[in-house]
Amino acid sequence: MKLSLEQLSARMRQGETIPSRQTAQVALALSIPSILEQLVVTAMGYIDAAMVGHIGAEATASIGIVSSSTWLLHGVLVGLYTALSIQIAQYLGADRQDDARSVLRQAMLFNVILGVGAALFGLGISPFLPGWLGADPSLRANATAYFAIWSTALPFTMAMGMYASILRAAGYALTASLISVLVCVLDAIFNFFLINPTRTLWGITIWGAGLGVPGAALGTALATVVGGLLALAILLLREGPLCIRKPAPWKITRSCLRNLLWVGGPLAGERAAISLAQVVVVRIVAGLGTVAIAANSLAVNAEGLCYMAGYGIQSAAVTLIGQAVGANRKDMAKRFAWLCTGLGMGVMALSGVGLWIFAPTLMSLFTTDAAVIALGAQVLRIEAWAEPMFGASIVASGAMQGAGDSTSCFVLNIFSMWCIRLTLAFLLAPRLGLMGVWGAMCCELSIRGLLFLIRLARGKWLEKGALS
Repeated sequence: MKLSLEQLSARMRQGETIPSRQTAQVALALSIPSILEQLVVTAMGYIDAAMVGHIGAEATASIGIVSSSTWLLHGVLVGLYTALSIQIAQYLGADRQDDARSVLRQAMLFNVILGVGAALFGLGISPFLPGWLGADPSLRANATAYFAIWSTALPFTMAMGMYASILRAAGYALTASLISVLVCVLDAIFNFFLINPTRTLWGITIWGAGLGVPGAALGTALATVVGGLLALAILLLREGPLCIRKPAPWKITRSCLRNLLWVGGPLAGERAAISLAQVVVVRIVAGLGTVAIAANSLAVNAEGLCYMAGYGIQSAAVTLIGQAVGANRKDMAKRFAWLCTGLGMGVMALSGVGLWIFAPTLMSLFTTDAAVIALGAQVLRIEAWAEPMFGASIVASGAMQGAGDSTSCFVLNIFSMWCIRLTLAFLLAPRLGLMGVWGAMCCELSIRGLLFLIRLARGKWLEKGALS
């Protein structure tokens, strides 16, 4: 007999012992759509990179130079709305449906406040950002335009991500993944017409705006607007415990704000600090030349095919552990944590093998520049060795977040990124170039995975207890 997440939560609240086979089925039912969703998100990056990459290495480098800054700004928002979805998962696990709906409405208010604020901030710094990052003057105009357009869509980017995470917290992982698939298809269509000029294909004249790099940002922005509005519409129309039409107050409560700061503060700080470290890495790479910048940017996109599967399983882990902790079942939380972490390591180990074998092929999807393809393939094969332990750190951190222990994730990630990766990158880049930077990354990710496994085994991450 297959269990839904709602049925599993009810049985956990009653104190039942759930057979391992059924817990594994629920974990897979949540993980597979979440993996699909993350792979589709990666495909969006592939589409942008491939379409722009065929314009030339300078166009690719224009996006690459600001990519870490987009991670920084978006990462802060992700950290905050993840905290809201964790609250909802725990409340649903405890059968506190009124509280869950209250948090949902507060999440909508935070979406407007934080999303608009982030958009204004991004627009304000966009003219200066490429210069701060050391971009070549020939790259700055396109880099500025890309970041400004991307920033404008941040309220909708946040809406899509936040509402999708809330749908997953309620067990609707397939719905969230289908929204992402639609957004990916729209992104490809919009980019096709906005990036390229009017041209003749198969004897047919096809209109194109010919915007180049700005067209890639605009296409993604328009697709994200559709995705954000669609996710909101589903929450408005769908029946169930999170139906917005059911009674709930429209005000920000002290308990929600406290939980947001207690859980979301470290998550946002962690993502900001990691993304800031990635900005520093990009600054290091910027001094290695245009080929290195382009190869680094495209290799990051290519590697996403591996680690996004881990993030999909992490999403399932957050939901499962959140509901188990809400139901006051720490024993089930531990089982879910190890089940999901093992699954993440296994999937990413297989992905690492594929990354090693198909590294040149992946790079050639994005660019025809032989030098960029060769260098990108070399660094991807270095990174392939770290994928299993990277998977351990990704999924184990999701388990801890679901239990409300975001502070330890913050400490472990910041120590690993700033003390290990950046130190090694500074030492190795002058001698080994981009291969030294990625060698530093490989070492750091392996150590990070080991640290998270030790933390998971000790069990102290469960001492936080359910959110109030």
